[in-house]
Amino acid sequence: MRRNPLVGSTGYYRLEMSKDNAHSPVLISRLRSVVGEQNVLVGDSERAAYENDAYPLERALPRCIVLPGAREEVAEVVKACCAEGVSFSPRGAGTGLAGGTIIADGVSIGLSRLNRILEIDLRNRRMTAETGVVNVQLSKSVAATGLCFAPDPSSQGASTLGGNISNNAGGPHTLKYGVTVNHLLSAGVVLPDGEMITIGDKTEDVNGYDLLGLVCGGEGTLGIVTDATVRLTSLPEAVHTLLCIFDNIDNATLAVTKILGSGIVPAAIEMMDKQIIATVEDAFHYGFPRSAAAVLIVEVDGLEFGIGRQSETVKALCRDCGATEIRQAVEPSERAKLWSARKKAIGTLGRLSPGIVTQDGVIPRSKLPEVLREIAKISVKYNLRIANVFHAGDGNLHPAVLFDPNIDGEVERVHTANREILMLCLSSGGTLTGEHGIGIEKREFMPLLFPAATLDTMSLIRACFNPAGLCNPGKVLPLDHGCSYELTGRLSGAAS
Repeated sequence: MRRNPLVGSTGYYRLEMSKDNAHSPVLISRLRSVVGEQNVLVGDSERAAYENDAYPLERALPRCIVLPGAREEVAEVVKACCAEGVSFSPRGAGTGLAGGTIIADGVSIGLSRLNRILEIDLRNRRMTAETGVVNVQLSKSVAATGLCFAPDPSSQGASTLGGNISNNAGGPHTLKYGVTVNHLLSAGVVLPDGEMITIGDKTEDVNGYDLLGLVCGGEGTLGIVTDATVRLTSLPEAVHTLLCIFDNIDNATLAVTKILGSGIVPAAIEMMDKQIIATVEDAFHYGFPRSAAAVLIVEVDGLEFGIGRQSETVKALCRDCGATEIRQAVEPSERAKLWSARKKAIGTLGRLSPGIVTQDGVIPRSKLPEVLREIAKISVKYNLRIANVFHAGDGNLHPAVLFDPNIDGEVERVHTANREILMLCLSSGGTLTGEHGIGIEKREFMPLLFPAATLDTMSLIRACFNPAGLCNPGKVLPLDHGCSYELTGRLSGAAS
């Protein structure tokens, strides 16, 4: 395996397959016999479409792409890869932000055809679906019944259940409702040798080791989740959504800690800074105040009785912290506009720059003011624009670093700035990721967070599930902490 720069690039890298492995007629023939010829993609343009996910700084060409249509087909695909000693990686919608689905010289197993909702059990408030189902479709399928699937990552209009399970995704409403694992009852898993098992159960409590907790957040390194049973949550009786406007970022962050310190647990507290406000307004004309330094979207929900008192308390606390204006969404359409602005915010940055890397560090809420000030200094230090839109309520930062790969040296500055942002999060008592995962992007930072003994234990756990090292190699753990037999398709290392 060798790393060569892309033609005309100034910092992107593609991990290319060696010419010895460029063709696999036996493997390709076997895969086609399992899923049909039309569902095995081998053309150069087809492979190029799968060479990266939404993390733009690393790319690798897969040997081929396979699109199974059933759990049993996934198992047979995995067995075929194992027989040929070829690595493989599960892939959903490709919206991941840490390079978690990149597979160099291996088989990319796309799960988009596993898109059926298998069972809706309203009496027990649960649903079983294949993992290629798009997140938002889970809630839409039961909306008329007053239920929903609570995890709502900002990419929920595209991201799939399988990807959400892989990275234990959250979203704006994580603050009150928790992340994916809190809503996961069981999962059908194809192990790295092709065996099919079910972990967890449709009941609330399961005895024995928490294997479900290992697989959820395992980033596809322990097996491929093909279907899952999830909890359904009642839609709240009443929802009050507020837009709180500040002319000072410190005041906005102080309001976050004051609200949570009051004993109120909002459904969500989201922050957008001046740069995000401007691009959202340019894109959608929602009426956001361009003069604001920051806005908070604060949502409280629950029973009709008492919800007004909670929202009035939130308003009073924000005013005490210097809010210059507070708007409340009265009509459902107004609330929908606010959440559309928040969930499409990162996408609007494409108007400003051809390249965006979105970080995912987590810090204690009390450290928000100083950390945001330090991120602003990093922006100046490396001459990079950094916009902030994030889950302020649980301290999950998403600084978006804007760059142009055609400017000489800019990608290298992005790598260095990202490193400093993550080091800042760690030194502030935080961690590396809240929901995007470690993937390729952050794996070399893991020794800064975990002692060697802990990383050894993680390696042993992975080896129990994935003894041949073929299942999504090169992710999560630093390469020098991986198993020595992870050779086939192994990535030679991310740019740093």
